[in-house]
Amino acid sequence: MKVKFIAMIIASAALAASCANQNREKVPGFDLNNLDTSVAPGADFYQYSTGGWQKNNPLKPEFARYGSFDVLSENNEIRLNEIFKDLTTLKAKKGSDEQKLADLYTQGLDSLRLNAEGAEPIQKLLAELGAVVDAETFAVATAKLMMVGVGSLFGGYVTADMMDCNTNILYISESGLAMRNRDYYLLPEHAALREGYQAFLVKVLTLAGVPEPAAVAKDAFDLQMKIAVPYWSMVQQRDVAAQYNPMSTDELFALYPNLHLDAAFDALDIPAQQKMVVETPSYFEALNKMMPEIPARQLRNYLIANLVSDACGALSDDFTDASFEFFSKQMSGVQEQKPRWKRAMQAPNMILGEAIGKIYVKKYFSDKDKKRMLALVRNLQTALGEHIAELEWMSDETKAKAQEKLAAFTIKIGYPDKWKDYSGLEIDPKLSYYENLCAASRWYMEDNLSKLGKPVDKTEWGMSPQTVNAYYNPTTNEICFPAGILQPPFYNTDADDAINYGAIGVVIGHEMTHGFDDQGCLFDKDGNMNNWWTAEDKAKFDAKAEILAAQYDAVEVLPGVHANGHATLGENIADHGGLRIAYSALQNSFGGKHPEPIDGFTAEQRFYLGYATVWAQNITEAEITRRTLIDVHSLGCNRVNVAVRNLDTFFDAFGIKEGDPMFRPEEERVVIW
Repeated sequence: MKVKFIAMIIASAALAASCANQNREKVPGFDLNNLDTSVAPGADFYQYSTGGWQKNNPLKPEFARYGSFDVLSENNEIRLNEIFKDLTTLKAKKGSDEQKLADLYTQGLDSLRLNAEGAEPIQKLLAELGAVVDAETFAVATAKLMMVGVGSLFGGYVTADMMDCNTNILYISESGLAMRNRDYYLLPEHAALREGYQAFLVKVLTLAGVPEPAAVAKDAFDLQMKIAVPYWSMVQQRDVAAQYNPMSTDELFALYPNLHLDAAFDALDIPAQQKMVVETPSYFEALNKMMPEIPARQLRNYLIANLVSDACGALSDDFTDASFEFFSKQMSGVQEQKPRWKRAMQAPNMILGEAIGKIYVKKYFSDKDKKRMLALVRNLQTALGEHIAELEWMSDETKAKAQEKLAAFTIKIGYPDKWKDYSGLEIDPKLSYYENLCAASRWYMEDNLSKLGKPVDKTEWGMSPQTVNAYYNPTTNEICFPAGILQPPFYNTDADDAINYGAIGVVIGHEMTHGFDDQGCLFDKDGNMNNWWTAEDKAKFDAKAEILAAQYDAVEVLPGVHANGHATLGENIADHGGLRIAYSALQNSFGGKHPEPIDGFTAEQRFYLGYATVWAQNITEAEITRRTLIDVHSLGCNRVNVAVRNLDTFFDAFGIKEGDPMFRPEEERVVIW
């Protein structure tokens, strides 16, 4: 029940997906033009190592943030588009993956049909919302809209039980804020965005033919303002233990009777459960108290506004333009929409990710690439094991448990051994684009709910193979590196080891360290939330993590706006660990034969330059603000400048000494992993 599926398809950022093209042109391991030599590395290492890149790659009008990732994505979009165009020329069999991919892509391109249909595709669902006359019918309508990807005041999903990782259970959580973070609603400095959001709602409700659009918009916004108060902050949302509140469905219904969750569960055909989890109990308690005071009219109008807002990207240009003007331009500073061909690829790539991925890996990924990546992962795994053994702050008892967990990692590389079966998903070109996206959302919802109470399928992947990313999953204790990560700037077969270890090596180390960050450390080798630490060691770990959080808290990302070191703590620990582990793995790879400098830089310097290149980017001020509020990752500049200042090897590599702005006294540096 991870809803807003349609909204994700429509409003998702450009695909960050790719693979190594075996016929690619050679790319230099490190381009000296990336540097800004007017700045000393000891003054501002990020500017020194990426300032030239920033100057040579100005922010494109269709981006709020443009960096090395996006260069990669744009190249990949061209490759993906060629695949999609080829699919449209085939006479694919009805019901085949190729037919579904081609038809979804073609519908996304068909502006004439989309504009002719206007708001017609959503009229049936809008009419059905007339049945919302009280809190119980609101709960039923919420459940029905969840099936087609429309968000409401609560949501949920089926996934592994964190205390019994082999079994799937139901989790429910808070939902319902269009701007995602409660601070947008509660802090005075975001008043302009609150006004902009209401103006957006009035515009699209008018386009949809909704009577009294201003009144409907006000009701919807006012309700969001109410729920923003008990809504959990980003830091609270990272507290895994606090989110694990098991109970039966009978207990759930008794705790929050005013929400009529029993009616919602009946509408979703969810049977009684002896065990499920409420992630944000204080939110549900507050919502239960306020529900009797919320008029049925306001509940109905809230759903109407959500339905229209979430549908914008699948409707005519006037809807997509309105959505872009607020969510992309005003909130993030993007100046232009992406061209239609890029937008048209997003839905099929998300909905049928493994279907397009299967075609993609045949063309752009080889077994040789997979073997290289596995060797790198094993090297990093060895280095992390060495680090754990040498930690001075950890007892032998906890070290033994950490080594067991490290050895138990499941490693997934390239693409899944078993591809997802999409045969039950129907894409009908006679239906509207919006109706097909609803069908896709309904299929995914049914697929997710069908797993309830069943064993976890640990062969499933959380990302499609063409994605440029990686992940660690604590309940399966797995690290996954899709095929797309194996290309510059992450991995370059023409580069020296120092550059590759600074890039892909740190990525691997980063994901491994997630198994031991402030969340991952709560899970054992089998994937269960189970304490394996001595009390003394956990206290030491928490103290070190607190020092790291404070380092990021101290950074001013904009005048008067500070980074949130606790919200980004897991990612910062992973960056810190990834750098330390990858550096050690690089040194191990030398086998006693230290390489000669290249372009005047030692291997140690090139390692850090390779790392910085990954985070080279330009970004709007609006996007800096937005990401500081909603993103658990630090800004690129801080992933470089704050992270490296804890590493003795960085100071040694560039001769940075006391008095240099980048210098951090040894007693203030933190070593975790």
